[in-house]
Amino acid sequence: MQGDFVFHNPTKIYFGKNSLDNLLDELNNYGPNILLVYGKNAIKKIGLYDKIIKILKEANKNVFEVSGVMPNPTYSKMMEGARAIRENNIDLILAVGGGSVIDCSKGMSVAAYFDGDAYKEFYLDYKPVNTKITPIGAVLTMVGTGSEMNGGSVITHEELKLKHGRVFGPEMFPKFSILNPEFTYSLSEYQMKSGIFDCFSHLMETYFSDDGENVSDFVLEGLMRSLISCSKKAFKNPLDYEARSNVMWTATLALNTLPGCGKKQDWQVHSIEHQLGAYTDCAHGMGLAAISITYYRRIYKYGVHQFAKFATNVRNIRPEGKSEEELAKEGVEELVKYIKESGMVTSIKELGATKEMLPLIANSTDLGGGFKDITPEIILKLLEECY
Repeated sequence: MQGDFVFHNPTKIYFGKNSLDNLLDELNNYGPNILLVYGKNAIKKIGLYDKIIKILKEANKNVFEVSGVMPNPTYSKMMEGARAIRENNIDLILAVGGGSVIDCSKGMSVAAYFDGDAYKEFYLDYKPVNTKITPIGAVLTMVGTGSEMNGGSVITHEELKLKHGRVFGPEMFPKFSILNPEFTYSLSEYQMKSGIFDCFSHLMETYFSDDGENVSDFVLEGLMRSLISCSKKAFKNPLDYEARSNVMWTATLALNTLPGCGKKQDWQVHSIEHQLGAYTDCAHGMGLAAISITYYRRIYKYGVHQFAKFATNVRNIRPEGKSEEELAKEGVEELVKYIKESGMVTSIKELGATKEMLPLIANSTDLGGGFKDITPEIILKLLEECY
């Protein structure tokens, strides 16, 4: 049954090899002061920085910069950008990078004109944004988060040891995003795989949340099949444009809010990984892969019908002579097989976790769940199993 929902996504997407050609026209819609936000040196190494600076100069913009945004963006970096926005009267934030850069830019925007503790207000207390915000445009260089077409923003507070996400409303969605798959070619194999599993996790956590038949499930099944197929091709040949473009678009669709319409959704794996990341600063997608193995092996029995659908409709397991529970279990093991064959991380110890961290992670994780609500005690057992 399709549940009630409201869908509103205002982001304009420019996709393809020539998508950057549209940046100049978009810049003409904004005032003179642009804040260019990016990571370390990656966009300079591939020549993208110079291309964007050239376009900004052609548009007669005053360019201010915040660089060095890390893979798990911190509150201090977010506040550095907030100050730059306020002090320079920024008209547009241009985020160039992966989801971390875009996430951090959203945080900069909501914090810039807020007088108080922005992390507590927006990321812990989840208060509405009632202050002036600065619009965001994005040029994507790493796929996975879907941040280029949603209101999500995950920020790590270094002192509190908390990594919390906030989903802002459509007013905080990027106004436009430029997606050229070729901009992702310079990623390491590890980063590429991490982003791909982040995308897969978005699809699964939306899908494994309630039984029944609805349009969203069919959409999610198609996207999961697409991602598995295209990711295998990308692993074999990272320069396969067709494979990388399909992966990129799948990642954007996975979390642009459309596939989740009418679904309850279960974000427990993400919640656990966020706190793992707060303590280890690990690659997000790899943390999700390690946790997913133990989580879904435990959870499938509480949503057997949905997991059986995954087995037959996504993993193409023949149902003849098998019970729903047998199908469900086999589907989870096919997921584990995909994780291992893809070279994903399967142990949180590999990601820098120590046994001493596990109770701290378990007790600081947001609780939720789809088919079964879980407790800190259960989370601790999960962490011990995937250690």
